[in-house]
Order: sequence, then structure tokens, then C-alpha cells
Amino acid sequence: MVGKEKQGATGAEDLNLSFEKLMMLGGGGRSGGKVKMEGGVITDWKDIPMELLLQIVSLVDDQTVIMASGVCRGWRDAICLGLTHLSLSWCTKNMNNLVLSLAPKFTKLQTLILRQDKPQLEDNAVEAIANFCHDLQILDLSKSFKLSDDSLYALAHGCQNLTKLNISGCPAFSDVALAYLTSYCGKLQVLNLCGCVKTATDRALQAIGRYCNQLQSLNLGWCDNVSDVGVMSLAYGCPDLRTVDLCGCVLITDDSVIALATRCVHLRSLGLYYCQNITDRAMYSLAQSRVKNNPAIWESVKGRNDEEGLKTLNISQCTALTPSAVQAVCDTFPSLHTCSGRHSLITSGCLNLTSVHCACAVQAHRSPTILPPSAH
Repeated sequence: MVGKEKQGATGAEDLNLSFEKLMMLGGGGRSGGKVKMEGGVITDWKDIPMELLLQIVSLVDDQTVIMASGVCRGWRDAICLGLTHLSLSWCTKNMNNLVLSLAPKFTKLQTLILRQDKPQLEDNAVEAIANFCHDLQILDLSKSFKLSDDSLYALAHGCQNLTKLNISGCPAFSDVALAYLTSYCGKLQVLNLCGCVKTATDRALQAIGRYCNQLQSLNLGWCDNVSDVGVMSLAYGCPDLRTVDLCGCVLITDDSVIALATRCVHLRSLGLYYCQNITDRAMYSLAQSRVKNNPAIWESVKGRNDEEGLKTLNISQCTALTPSAVQAVCDTFPSLHTCSGRHSLITSGCLNLTSVHCACAVQAHRSPTILPPSAH
């Protein structure tokens, strides 16, 4: 009981500090510790109108916002209807019960972060989110080891406006459940499946390519069941892909990279760490993609647009690659750097690629040394 009283006092102090901060920002209407507003004078945070309350709670942490929603019915209604972003990652105990109690109240949520260090969430909490938070667009369930396919089925029916979903580190989801989810959540733009070995299979990627045509970012790190069949389905079905992480996808070959280079003209970041089946053929395909996809840009070296093309390429441990092929990619995309402090072409573990340099590194190396004027 003492702990709860202390926690409540801390929350009230945070509200008071936020009230004072907001009043100082609008100090033009302040006089003698009071703030004049239309319809009356505010002397304490309990007197404030609901519009101002929402401004104040935007200045405090999410834990204090939840406490504020319990002050009275008016505050609860205002916060529950006005709150659109919430993170419960600070909750190290009883997150599941907290979600169960909050989901029916915070029905206007658009962003909900439930990242955990220790697994707490269970399917009934996700089902509550799906039942009440139909406006949800961004959901982070990473490291939810206790969740099963029931959670994905619930989200498929209740949260069809999702644009960003993070289920990395959730080992129990099946590819069948993910495929089902994508058939209902066609607005997905960002999907993180890192470490979801059972979930991210060619079957699931084929469904993503079929239903999620707006997808821009996909993390398949260490999903070692993924093969060329799945990646090629993605490339053909999701032409707007900009970021693709295939690190540790040991089954893929040059065909995956060629498909991405050919079909995904907006590709900006590609992770191929430890994809040891990748050869020079893939690199030359990336280099040639700029010529094929942007012929006008390629007409003049001086006319290159740094905003176009690859900005990050990780080929660490891709030991079959040769310097000439990687240099061709580096020469093609000016935003790829090997110089100190700007490493965006990552070649760790490839000792034979130490001779590859970006344009600015070469220019710095070739810059003439300025000699001091001779004394007369």
C-alpha cells in the first residue's frame, strides 16, 4: 500500500511539473500563479479543461498518463478518447493484465509498443487489443515468447489497418498464421520477422508478395528456411521494397538478389550478411540495375543523384565475392561509402575486399599534398 501511495504521489508531482511547464510556455495569460482562460481561471491542474489536459499528458511519460486516466471519469474519458500513442515497454511485471485493463478504454490507439525483456504477453491480451483497438496502425510485439497463432488470427480480424508490425523474436508463430494475417492486413508497409524461423518460410513470403503490395521494409534476419522461391515472390509482388534484411538466410543465391535488383527500383538497403552462396553475378546485377532502371541518371557521371539507389549494403562474410564486382557496385552508387566514419558498404570478414574504396576515399587518397611556400 505504501508503494502505491508513493507511486501515486510521484504521478501527481509529474502532472504538476508538466502543468507548470505548459503554463510557462503560455505565460502571456498568466498572472500571480493563475492562468486566465475563456470561462474562468486555472489555479491547479485539476481545474483544467480537457483540451489542455491532453497537451499536458503529452509532456509526461506513458506511466503517468495511465495514472492520470484514473483521476476521475472526465479525465479518463478525455485521455482514452484522445490518446493515440502508447508504450508499455517500461512495464516489467503484469504487462498482460495491464493490457487487458487498458485495451477496452484506449480504443483510439494508433501506435502500441509492447516490447518485452522478459516474456509476459499472452494471447488473451492480444485478442483484447484486436477486439477494441481497430484503429491500430503500429504494433510492436517483439520477444513475445508466449504468444501463439491465436494472436495473429485475432489481429487479422481486428486490426486490418496495420502498417507496421514487429513480431521479431516470437518463435511460436507458424507460416500458416502469418499468411492468414497478410491476407487481411494488406496495408502493411513495415514487417519485422527477424529470428522467426518457423514463421518466415517461402509459403509465408509468397502470401506477403500476393497481399502486401505496399510493403517497403522487411527484416528476415536469421530466417534460415527462406530460399530464392520466397524472395523472388517478394520482389515481384512488392515492387516498392526499400529495405530488405536477408542476413543469415543461408539458402538464398544470386537469383534472389537479381530479382530484387530488377524489380525493386527503390531499393535503398540490402543486408546479405553470411549469405555465402552470393557471387559476383549478384553484384554485377545490382550495378547494372541502375543503368536499366534509371537510364536518364546514368547519362552523366556528374549528374548522379545521391538520393537514388543503394545507400547501405552489408556483404560481410560473403567470401565468394571478388574486388572487381564489389567495386562496380560501389562505383555505381555514390551513397555507398567505405571511408572512415561513413561505412555503409560493410565487408567485414572479406579480407580479399580490402582494396574496394568509395569515390570520396579514392579522391582523398589522390589529393595532392599542399606544400608550404618556399622562403626567399
